[in-house]
Amino acid sequence: MKKYILVSAITALTVTGALFAAAYLFGWQTKTVKIQHVNDLPVQGAMYTTNSDGELIPLDFTKTATKVMDAVVNIKSTQSMDSRSMTRQSNPMGDLFGDDLFERFFGPQNQYESPNQPREPEMRVGTGSGVIIQPDGYIITNNHVIEDATDVEVTLHDNRSFKAKLVGVDPTTDLALLKIEESGLPSVSFVNSDQVQVGEWVMAVGNPFNLNSTVTAGIVSAKGRNINILRDQFAVESFIQTDAAINPGNSGGALVNLEGNLIGINTAIASPTGSYSGYGFAIPSNIVSKVVEDLLEFGTVQRGFIGAMIRSVDNNLASEKGLKRFQGVYVDSLVGGGAAEAAGILSGDIITAIEDSPVNNSSALLETIARHRPGDRLKVTVDRNGSMKDFSIVLNNKNGDTKRVVKETPRKIEELLGAELASVTPGTAKKLGIDGGVQIKKLMPGKLRKETNVQEGFIILRINGKEVDDPKDVDTLLSHNKGGVMIEGIYDSKPGETYYYAFGM
Repeated sequence: MKKYILVSAITALTVTGALFAAAYLFGWQTKTVKIQHVNDLPVQGAMYTTNSDGELIPLDFTKTATKVMDAVVNIKSTQSMDSRSMTRQSNPMGDLFGDDLFERFFGPQNQYESPNQPREPEMRVGTGSGVIIQPDGYIITNNHVIEDATDVEVTLHDNRSFKAKLVGVDPTTDLALLKIEESGLPSVSFVNSDQVQVGEWVMAVGNPFNLNSTVTAGIVSAKGRNINILRDQFAVESFIQTDAAINPGNSGGALVNLEGNLIGINTAIASPTGSYSGYGFAIPSNIVSKVVEDLLEFGTVQRGFIGAMIRSVDNNLASEKGLKRFQGVYVDSLVGGGAAEAAGILSGDIITAIEDSPVNNSSALLETIARHRPGDRLKVTVDRNGSMKDFSIVLNNKNGDTKRVVKETPRKIEELLGAELASVTPGTAKKLGIDGGVQIKKLMPGKLRKETNVQEGFIILRINGKEVDDPKDVDTLLSHNKGGVMIEGIYDSKPGETYYYAFGM
């Protein structure tokens, strides 16, 4: 035992001596380890960009994010599955992105069910984003965020919640305007989206996957994109494309520049999975501004038309038609009596500019026209067989004249019911074998959608047993009714069947 202890002691002394010898030979010294914390990283001020004057400015997203987050809201919309089933017969994104993406981005689709099915309407809650554009509570969002909603709730960045009233919608651009009763709210300002440049830094602010107040950054990847996402007959698509991450829930959120000013409303993504894959699309602020102005002034959007069938000029069209130009908008045909024909434009002309601003494709042309109203006069430059000519076009409305439409204020009872009513025409009454009635032309948020599963097109014959032939009859019977209501009627598709719907006033 003593032998082992002696050997161990000798070994320890030998190792210790070797270490001291090495320290002596190589100049090793004992050092104190000190951990330092750096609060201001030098990289924070190392990135720069240029402003419109070409001056270098720090690339800092923090101030912009703080400014914009206060003006971006979370929107919760409650929808009746029965009411949506009538309007979601087709997939507005199916042709481009597939049914799976549509369901991931907008939620499951529903099949039509018979309107007399004896059950309570199933409710669905969806979420999206919105942007406060005026301190007195006006909020812009996408139409598809609140479409067919029976209830819309807005939650601010400070977690206060408000019930929102729908001011108006424009399916042709997928925009909707809401109003909450509050003042002194933070808001964002619009900038001229024509001046936005490809490669410019932008930020997307919204509520993807219910992750409130999410900020992402990227650049403008392209402008004037037409992705055929809107199925409206008069749809206007000229999106700003960005690689700032946009996901389900970002719809209706803000796309802003580094000053925190609005350049677009985030609307769609292109993705094989339904989640961010590098491509997001926003409605340009110039279109948003025009839609908001029209909804506030007229109650409906004033759309101007040039009265021509158009195609973007590309290499294939140039080869087909023997054109010497590879950019512009080719006039394929004219609408008889339309604005373009009246101005002297001919089939085969190539539109190259409007108001001296170049238009290189049909998307750019439609965007420019969409910013004007019927009756507006525009200078249009065309290339006719190599010769440049200017024409003055006065835009028409879809009916072929220059009148501007003012939406009538709905009667209070129609607003309460959430229905647009009209008397049944004598021809329809004769066809259905009835004396008359009042037809539901359109359903909106209100009692009918919330408390029944009545569908658009339903013809009301009796209310609480009393016959109705005119919307005024509905006013008379319901204006002072504070109890239960039973409406009785038919659908023109099934004239032999009678349906009953009950709700409370």
